[in-house]
Amino acid sequence: MTTLKLYNTKTRSKEEFVPIDPENVRMYVCGPTVYDRAHLGNARPVIVFDVLYRLLRHVYGEDHVKYVRNFTDVDDKINARAAESGRSIGEITDETSRWFLEDMAAVGALEPNAMPRATQYIPQMVKMIEQLIAKDHAYAKEGHVLFRVRSYKGYGRLSGRSVDDMIAGARVEVAPFKEDPMDFVLWKPSDAQTPGWDSPWGRGRPGWHIECSAMARELLGPTFDIHAGGNDLMFPHHENEIAQSCCANETEMMANVWLHNEMLQVEGKKMSKSLGNFFTVRDLLDQGVPGEVIRFVILSTHYRKPMDWTEKKREEAEATLVDWYSKTDGIEPNSEFDCNLARALGNDLNTHQAIQEMHFWARSNIPKSGEYLKSMMNLIGFNDAENTKWFREKQGSSSWFSYTGSKEPDVRVLEGLMQEWHSLRARKDYAAADVLKSKIENAGLQLSVSSIGPHASLALDFDPAKLKDLK
Repeated sequence: MTTLKLYNTKTRSKEEFVPIDPENVRMYVCGPTVYDRAHLGNARPVIVFDVLYRLLRHVYGEDHVKYVRNFTDVDDKINARAAESGRSIGEITDETSRWFLEDMAAVGALEPNAMPRATQYIPQMVKMIEQLIAKDHAYAKEGHVLFRVRSYKGYGRLSGRSVDDMIAGARVEVAPFKEDPMDFVLWKPSDAQTPGWDSPWGRGRPGWHIECSAMARELLGPTFDIHAGGNDLMFPHHENEIAQSCCANETEMMANVWLHNEMLQVEGKKMSKSLGNFFTVRDLLDQGVPGEVIRFVILSTHYRKPMDWTEKKREEAEATLVDWYSKTDGIEPNSEFDCNLARALGNDLNTHQAIQEMHFWARSNIPKSGEYLKSMMNLIGFNDAENTKWFREKQGSSSWFSYTGSKEPDVRVLEGLMQEWHSLRARKDYAAADVLKSKIENAGLQLSVSSIGPHASLALDFDPAKLKDLK
């Protein structure tokens, strides 16, 4: 079995991953707030932790891994978007949730086992808040319920901060109903125009942090294996999740391992609308950038390092994928060497190292290298060449042959021979491929291999009769 080592933010160290129950490995990843299209930075944790999901399934078996990623569909940003557009909140969240899933599917992400929406778990949130109040970790005041931060001694351990330092340096909401500036909202009142639910504290809606604690407990249990997300969520969101969950559930921890990916830049600068370098995943897809190329660029940098999206990287990624698809088109994968890639990924999701491993097999003349490459591409989340539309279109846009003169070939015969030659090469049966190549060239053709497959040039002395004799 592949050994997995993951960098645990909680301990600031790389540790061997040991699941609580190998028969039921559980992972929670914070999902999107659904009010607009997902930008490229939103795609990074989805793609990175999709690779982790695939790796866990590879190691422990598909039926023994449960992956939960939520939709935040109750939020002030959503309320504001509804007010601006005149559309209903439900209409906006339904549409943007669908957009998100379509865009993430385009970059090769598998759907998690569960994708809970916050609005579906309001009763569970209310119950958890009631438990926190009963245990004196929370208090109600003026229609609000707030978590009493100083009641939890472990607060700040994940982000490595003390409460007093956080107060001194953080932008915290000062409100008359707070006992302490660091206390955060679990429940807040709603007016007539704002979504709300009945509760013991009046009509209102949950604060942002409580939803993940309630949904994770409901779907994964009070303690589970992995919690992941962008490092911008480490504080306050993940810090607050831990505090709520541990206090409500009376556990030492919420998740054993915490993973955080670094942020994304564009051409060396922070992605920003004011800089004109802000774009969504859909913007790239609509510009003709294949989802597989987006995935490749994101995975080419280790998830704990800042990632820089550049046009040069995009071009190189597309050229590499065309080469890899050409070398794996029409052949069966062979998982015998999956272990090489799994070892790279098992080293704290080292996707950069994994891609170097695939480069090796793409350049190799070792028998079965194409089969191994295809299997590795499958493991890291790339479609087969046969099912990759943009590659097939690119391949189809280049003719199998070109010719001069009046002796036009029988297209069906030529294509059949070319496909046979291509298949022999793909299977590394070079001896048989060379024999067939010699026969085809005796008919007056010149064979070559481009980045997207085989090509035949027909010369003036081409003899169609000799070609038909080869059929």
